[in-house]
Amino acid sequence: MSAFPTCDARRIAAMDGIEASILSVFGARDYTRNEPSVLQPAALFLDRSGEEIRRRTFTLTDPSGNEMCLRPDLTIPICKAWIESKAKAPARLCYHGLAFRFQPGEPERPTQFYQAGAELLGVENRAAAETEILTLAVEALHAAGVQRFDVKLGDLSLFSAFVDALDIPAQWRGRLKRHFWRSGYFEALLDRMSGKSASGAQQLLAHLGTLDETEARPAFEGLMDMLGGTQQGGRSREEIVDRLIEQAADAAALRLDPKIAKSIAAFLAISGPAAKAIEKIRNLTKSVGVSLEPQLKALTARLVTLKSLGIGPERVTFAARFGRNWEYYTGFVFEMWARDAEGAVQVAGGGRYDTLLQQLGARREIPAVGCAIRTERVLAARNFGAKR
Repeated sequence: MSAFPTCDARRIAAMDGIEASILSVFGARDYTRNEPSVLQPAALFLDRSGEEIRRRTFTLTDPSGNEMCLRPDLTIPICKAWIESKAKAPARLCYHGLAFRFQPGEPERPTQFYQAGAELLGVENRAAAETEILTLAVEALHAAGVQRFDVKLGDLSLFSAFVDALDIPAQWRGRLKRHFWRSGYFEALLDRMSGKSASGAQQLLAHLGTLDETEARPAFEGLMDMLGGTQQGGRSREEIVDRLIEQAADAAALRLDPKIAKSIAAFLAISGPAAKAIEKIRNLTKSVGVSLEPQLKALTARLVTLKSLGIGPERVTFAARFGRNWEYYTGFVFEMWARDAEGAVQVAGGGRYDTLLQQLGARREIPAVGCAIRTERVLAARNFGAKR
């Protein structure tokens, strides 16, 4: 498949049919279609989307010198436009359009793709909102012709509540929550906190971390000058220095109790059939004197919702580490996986992002949850199912 695949009339008609089917499901529940500009301010995404999406975003500079990008996602601009419109909550918004993401090392994967989605903003009853979005995603896939798929669940609020209940230095909690889904990086971070690894660079960081910021900042800026660094991975020089100061403070802080580090690792290792995962979490938290019953009850309720939609427990898995690649997610997340001619393929995904709208300019935190469906993947899964 080329980076910019062409479509013949037959494929275009099939794609149009899937689009119409999905949007019909959204429209039946009073979701209003929106279409944000393809060209967006780059900072809108680079400041909120996470390392992986940042490095996959197409950026450019317009004739006036403004840094712009091709939208890698539609949730952020949809939410930004809603805030600027000063419309009242709750709001039900939907879309279908192109998104663009660079695929490093995978030239066979398309850099542009069609994505349909629905955003539910301002519904205070979080359980009801999550049920509505899960139902929308399932009904939309069924309407588009994909009848069988598996569901993967996660919940960032579970890990967040677990970390908050443990005896962990406050300056570490935010980093643990922010990076828990980054395999490799998180393990190294946990090792540094518990003192299992201390390279020369980390010893230097620990030394600089004993300085106050007025002394540490010039030291790191001097190192940046020696290395000739100005920007890295879309981050400015100031952002890089801020992050180094944060890492230095961590390195100089008190060590994390190895027993707590072991409990965190055990928690994040929980994965498998959702019902069994819930019991494993309950047993682990009980053993360390922590209760996560509100979050576990909410997770159980999602299993009940899925079962009512015809998706039995044998098709639902849970991973404590699952958080998706977008940093704006704050709680419940999910993905739906079908099969095409090449194997397993993610056809839909979404979750809760309660802090995003305030970051985008809203005066207060607004509860929000949404889903996105990859149209071309739905077509491939539907065609594969028809041949079986």
